[in-house]
Amino acid sequence: MSKNNTLSMSPNFFVSGGVLLAIFTLIHLLYAGLIRPAAEVAMAEKGTEALTAFSVIFKDVEQQVCISLMLFCLFLMLYKLWRLIDEEEIYSRDLLESYDKSEALDVDAALNDLESSAYKETPAYSTWINCIRRFKNTKNVQHAADTIESSVDNIAIQLESGNNMIRYIIWAIPSIGFVGTVRGIGSALAQADKALDGDIAGMTASLGVAFNSTLVALFISLILMLFMHLLNSRQDKMVIRTQESCEKHLLSHLHS
Repeated sequence: MSKNNTLSMSPNFFVSGGVLLAIFTLIHLLYAGLIRPAAEVAMAEKGTEALTAFSVIFKDVEQQVCISLMLFCLFLMLYKLWRLIDEEEIYSRDLLESYDKSEALDVDAALNDLESSAYKETPAYSTWINCIRRFKNTKNVQHAADTIESSVDNIAIQLESGNNMIRYIIWAIPSIGFVGTVRGIGSALAQADKALDGDIAGMTASLGVAFNSTLVALFISLILMLFMHLLNSRQDKMVIRTQESCEKHLLSHLHS
């Protein structure tokens, strides 16, 4: 995993691509083998009364794409949450707790310990390493303290940038729903002549496509926005705790 992916806590390209392909494949098989056949049976047996059936509401291609994107978006967010939870204990602890704060810090040994850790590219360790390197080069605690702020700002930017794909998907899903709305209304208008002759079944089904696609897309976007806010809150907490840990523990080592 690259350093940028580590700081943004995003899965790498190949993992993301593989999961996306798997999700679209599984959802396609689900639709082809279960949802669309069930919708056809319901429409054949009940006619327009079946428009409120679950399978009929979800049968169209727009809903299929929205559900696939929702599952992929949930994967991305849950992956990030898992990373945050997995690394949570290092955000607030002293990463150099084996060093005596009453003695001058052995900078080279401290850097070696931090850089040899399996967590060396995580946001917390990255901040500590950058700060100690700056102190090693300048021998100035204030410069090291300034590095904490710049490193934490960089982490926040990386995390925000890492959420770009999630934000795009959350934006795209309602748009896909509106595409279904336009398609459904266009199909309904094309059957206006039949409706005037008394056959409204085709127009009703087309309007069902229009409204159902928007309904499903908006409902999915509400769910994803909730998870997005929870993720942002957890990421902000991580950034704050990383900065507090550096100011509380790291600077005390450098002041020795």
